[in-house]
Amino acid sequence: MEHVSSPMIEDGCAAPKPLRRQPTQRRSARRVERMLDATAELLDEIGYEGLSTTRIAERAGVAIGSVYQFFPDKRAITQELTRRNVEQFVSRVGRRFLEEDYRGWWEAVDAIIDEFVDMHRSVPGFRNLRFGDVVDLNLLDSDSDNNMVIAGRLRGLLLKEFGLADSQELDMAVLVAVEAGDAVLKLAFRRDPDGAPEIIEAAKQLIRGFLSRQLKSWPSGGARALDEGSQPS
Repeated sequence: MEHVSSPMIEDGCAAPKPLRRQPTQRRSARRVERMLDATAELLDEIGYEGLSTTRIAERAGVAIGSVYQFFPDKRAITQELTRRNVEQFVSRVGRRFLEEDYRGWWEAVDAIIDEFVDMHRSVPGFRNLRFGDVVDLNLLDSDSDNNMVIAGRLRGLLLKEFGLADSQELDMAVLVAVEAGDAVLKLAFRRDPDGAPEIIEAAKQLIRGFLSRQLKSWPSGGARALDEGSQPS
């Protein structure tokens, strides 16, 4: 049966943007960025429940009317911050794919996890928001949960980089890997604010082992990637 990917899986973040209107001038765009930066800082300090548009305006140094000019409420601001997180994450992973040589997809998976961990440690607001699941499992797309959106973006990177055959099986394998990795990495950061190293390593082993078994079981699609260099242990 021919595989037909959903629009969400193809472009990752197909849902309409939460902005009331797009900033058309550089000054307006900088103002929106200040609002997002302020939201990220406040999430680290007081969490989502303590967040308010008034506090965001005060921290960003803008009038409350400027906030409502672009966002209807704090959820919309958080949604836009989540989208920025996703774009930054995918951009960072893509840059590593361009700059580094990998023996196979399993080393790319390690790089993806390393970028997630580094953002968790260093990007304001990411620890408390990540990709929006802390606020709403459907924050990125009203029809798909957040991890499905992330899986779609990562699947696209792997398809482009390693020539895996597109299939429903690959969709499911990447989605399961993202869900499993997300759960284990959450445990790592519950155990240690910087992420327990042994649990981060366990997440890598879990995902490599699962995807390796899935790829080997397919008559096509995984063979090419597994033949390139050493296979994961």
